[in-house]
Amino acid sequence: MRILVIEDEFSLADIISSKLKKENYIVDIQNNGEDGLYSALSNVYDLILLDVMLPGVNGFEILKKVKQNNISSKIIMLTAKSSIDDKLEGFQGGADDYITKPFHMEELVARVNVQLRKNDEKINKDILEFGDLKLNLRTTILTCVNTSLTVEIVCKEFLILEYLMNNPNQVISKDILYDKVWGLENDSISNNLEAYISFIRKKIKAIGSKVNIKAIRGLGYRIEVSNEEVKK
Repeated sequence: MRILVIEDEFSLADIISSKLKKENYIVDIQNNGEDGLYSALSNVYDLILLDVMLPGVNGFEILKKVKQNNISSKIIMLTAKSSIDDKLEGFQGGADDYITKPFHMEELVARVNVQLRKNDEKINKDILEFGDLKLNLRTTILTCVNTSLTVEIVCKEFLILEYLMNNPNQVISKDILYDKVWGLENDSISNNLEAYISFIRKKIKAIGSKVNIKAIRGLGYRIEVSNEEVKK
């Protein structure tokens, strides 16, 4: 999943980014209001960590624009302002959560996880399942339950497979995968997606799974369970 951090304190932004990346999130940073608003309106982020006191455009203004444009990103406000009026302004503006500085990084990660996984109906929130596959979201280990074989899924392979498994049996366009995995920096990656899909297919096949990533000509990709018996 992809997170945008809009924070003008460079050191704090870097610390937040480093911590979230260890949780297997992909993180982008903007350090001013104008650039933060531009990135937020791209609608490629699952969650936005939004500081209130920003140069140029403040966090409340960004929040308002995001909601006016029906952006689906979850939003957690980050601010040194702790008065009830400020918190009410954030919640009334549509923020999903509000964290007052200073805060513990463990609390921030917990709040992020709640927002991004609170609709997950699985008992074990760290395991994503589809067909005979189980993807551990913390260790990035992919397991085939029928063979008990495992393989590590890394970097962008992990992000692509995670998104496909979260949207099973649906055709996901290449543009959506570009946006979710590469974000705004996708100008020169036209052949990269096909390469990563190929790597993932090989790993799935290597552990004996019946799951397949099917290319739908002119539309995109769909993860599905094959009816064919796996050759041993």
